[in-house]
Amino acid sequence: MDSTITETRPAGFWGRLALWKKILIGMALGMLAGAILGPDAELLKPIGTLFLNAIQMLIVPLVFCSLVAGVTSMQDTRKLGRIGLKSLALYLGTTAIAISIGLGMGTLFAPGEGVNMTAASSAPTAGEAPTLVETLLNMVPTNPVAALASGNILQIIVFALGLGIALNLCGDRAKPAVQVIESLAEGMYKLTELVMKLAPYGVFGLMAWVAGTYGIDILLPLIKVIAVVYIGSLIHVVVFYSGLISSLGRLNPVRYLKGVISPAAVAFTTTSSAGTLPASIKAAREEFGVSKGVSSFVLPLGATINMDGTALYQGVCALFIAQAFGIDLALSDYLLIIMTSTLASIGTAGVPGAGLIMLSLVLTTVGLPLEGLAIIAGIDRILDMARTTVNVCGDLMVSVLVGKSEHELDERTYNRERTAAQTRAA
Repeated sequence: MDSTITETRPAGFWGRLALWKKILIGMALGMLAGAILGPDAELLKPIGTLFLNAIQMLIVPLVFCSLVAGVTSMQDTRKLGRIGLKSLALYLGTTAIAISIGLGMGTLFAPGEGVNMTAASSAPTAGEAPTLVETLLNMVPTNPVAALASGNILQIIVFALGLGIALNLCGDRAKPAVQVIESLAEGMYKLTELVMKLAPYGVFGLMAWVAGTYGIDILLPLIKVIAVVYIGSLIHVVVFYSGLISSLGRLNPVRYLKGVISPAAVAFTTTSSAGTLPASIKAAREEFGVSKGVSSFVLPLGATINMDGTALYQGVCALFIAQAFGIDLALSDYLLIIMTSTLASIGTAGVPGAGLIMLSLVLTTVGLPLEGLAIIAGIDRILDMARTTVNVCGDLMVSVLVGKSEHELDERTYNRERTAAQTRAA
């Protein structure tokens, strides 16, 4: 047994490193390369693009197969509904808290004071956020194949949930189809594992491009906004999420913070919750011990509707724009921002540029000038890194809490209680 473990153990220093350590090294080296190369770091972007393409290749089949397999693994439809309600309540509740933290940080640090901006005649345009009725109607695909082909995640989720429930209701007659989908899901998990081996190199290429493109000269005028968003993001994850893990889940919050490092690093560099889904599913199962049924349902749902980081960003940016243009907001405006951002987190799910779309909706609702979007757009990529990281950490937090409440969390795995053989292999 020992000899087998020794033979299969990766050789060399790099091979023995945990994935999250490799990703962090890739990030650091990428930032260094970008700082040295400057605009020439664009040459390294294809490395990151290749990784992003591989991730995007996984998203649609992974979401579809994992959701159908997750639903069919839960024969009790009442349990499925219970998990759905718990997930939705946690996602919307944490989004409301996130926007409140963002408003609090914006009030405390006042990043827009002294900027003294005036509204210009032309303003940037952002995509129009769909109404609640449009969102509900668009959730049901008229053509499931077209939804799969176009990558409409919200429609794919609805179709996968419906198909999974229908297969459960068919009983034994659906077993062949269920076995095929479960086999496909296992294949996607293995392909995900292979693609994630490219993460350190993809992260290196992406960070080199970002560091080379967004130099310090661009960041200096808005460095306070960036700092406030990042501080607020840290507070939301380290204090609020960890607090929920400890108080509601009765689990060690330090283990949670360690377990989210790898998916958080991927989210930080890819700025895509859906793109980070493979890493999130891997962490939920291997780091936290969340069952396949719960993780396959809760995480794709969270990647679509959970926008805690985006909501926090909106709070800071809305106050920055108000302060920059010298506009005072009343208490009713604050409450309106909280309500609008929470509801819009579902309404703009899956829409490209969702951050700016939601921000434009908030600005319009409280009567702030849309010219403020131009100020934020210049640093949107930097802010997107932080807000996507918060979104992904929130997805994993909810999966852990729901798994614990449904007795589908392996606490031995969560607490990293390993056998002697597993310890040697690690």
